[in-house]
Amino acid sequence: MKKTLLSFFAAAALICGGLSPVAAQTNLVTVPRVSDARVKQFQDMHWGMFICWSFSTFSGKEWTPGITNIDLFAAKDCDTDQWAKSAKDAGMGYILFLTKHHDGFCLWDTQTTDRKVTKSPLGRDVLAELKKSCDKYGIKLALYHSEGEWAWPDKPGGGRYSSNGGYNPEMKKAQLKELLTRYGPIEYIWFDHAVGDGGLSHADTVRWVKQFQPDCFVGFNHGDAAGDIRIGEMGRPGPVSAKTGIGADSGAAKSTDYRVAEFTYPILPKHAGGAMWFYSLPKHDKLCLPAEKLYSDYLGAVKFGDIFSIDVGPDYNGRLRAIDVETLHQVGEMIRAHAPAPILPATGTAK
Repeated sequence: MKKTLLSFFAAAALICGGLSPVAAQTNLVTVPRVSDARVKQFQDMHWGMFICWSFSTFSGKEWTPGITNIDLFAAKDCDTDQWAKSAKDAGMGYILFLTKHHDGFCLWDTQTTDRKVTKSPLGRDVLAELKKSCDKYGIKLALYHSEGEWAWPDKPGGGRYSSNGGYNPEMKKAQLKELLTRYGPIEYIWFDHAVGDGGLSHADTVRWVKQFQPDCFVGFNHGDAAGDIRIGEMGRPGPVSAKTGIGADSGAAKSTDYRVAEFTYPILPKHAGGAMWFYSLPKHDKLCLPAEKLYSDYLGAVKFGDIFSIDVGPDYNGRLRAIDVETLHQVGEMIRAHAPAPILPATGTAK
């Protein structure tokens, strides 16, 4: 009887309230699992390019809080065609693009805030340009998004909310709606929980995403387990059912609902000074992990049905470093040649 009434009210909501079937379903019952065919299509991408480009590119630090003048993002140019072509040459299936870090600076032309790239000296919608470049080179698009922001207010009636990330669930929802309705199909969203969930739980975040794009995979690097992709920050290849491949801060590895696993790390090896996930400093422009290391983990991703996102940071002018382009091209050559697994040295993984 309850099921019958639920179906009746769902139909009424569709007719009277103008809700889409997906929206109604998402609001009333659990989010449906993506199909096995969709999982296979996703796994066949194998690996992709993770693009981190924001305030931290120009600060020389991994995290850049307290910025009030967005002119810190001083780029005067950007070459998304270079990014997409380099991904294509490397045999990659997608680009994972940083839309917003914890500082709240948006790399798309959002209507939710003036802290955005179109108000910076660059004055261009980088995500829109990247979408065109991806389409040009046959590359799919995925998005990184920080759930919270340092500048968001405290939770109403309470103290500081969720690891200094602030409370603004409606802003979080509005920004995700823009990303999911204005930039075409999104393969997956890599949510960063480092400064909290912004006041919208992970379960509710998944439901919000899926009502706009049901086939978009959703994952969180840590925090409450939710979604259908296991995120492996600073990870390595491994079966989706195991904790293998999860970085030390990735506590979201306990869900039984994961359909596929992702792992990621920077192409820059550990070094003194400067960032790793973003462009570091000009003195590090010759520092890079070897192609053999990347190819070995690519083979691991293929073996376990994972996807492998190698992080590269565009420089001050929005171009990939020459050494990154060269290294990724070498991996592409190995993939096309079906090269055997390389024998890696026990130490010394940097070029």
